[in-house]
Amino acid sequence: MESSEKDLALIDRILTGDALAYRELTNRHKDYAYTVAFRIVNNREDAQEIAQDAFMRAFKALNTFNREARFTTWFYRIVFNAAVGFKRKHRLPTQDVEETHDAALGITDSADVMKQRERQHYIELALQHLSPDDVTMITLFYLKEFTLEEIAEITGVPANTAKVKLHRARKRLADELNRMLKGEAQSLI
Repeated sequence: MESSEKDLALIDRILTGDALAYRELTNRHKDYAYTVAFRIVNNREDAQEIAQDAFMRAFKALNTFNREARFTTWFYRIVFNAAVGFKRKHRLPTQDVEETHDAALGITDSADVMKQRERQHYIELALQHLSPDDVTMITLFYLKEFTLEEIAEITGVPANTAKVKLHRARKRLADELNRMLKGEAQSLI
């Protein structure tokens, strides 16, 4: 059964009162919901809270879900809006303590793993300096591999606008990496 068909079947069961179906739907999408929220707010606890809140909002509005759309697109729009709303209300910058866990333990890896971690570290740092809109575009396209049309549905902008926003977000990410690394970003990518 295709993923979207599975979601529709679970929604049908949820609407008839099947609590186990709700748990299964939540388990299917909790990682993506958390990741989208985390990319916007950059705090694990807040991202978990936002993801839970988004699931509650989705559950309350499930009977209004348009079955012709994909559940994931509809749901991630809810997560996106919840995260952006949270970020607007809480403008204090935070840093995740667990980011330095391996370094504190003195764990060493092979050169390839270390290079990959270094890349990821600098990209994460650069993303922290971008707007929530830029982070969302990059996350949805590259990490979640949504199409431009799906991103347009999630963010509520036309597909051409999403394409332009993604292009600009990539440019700002590259500029931020160059600023941080003083022109050495090409070796990172």
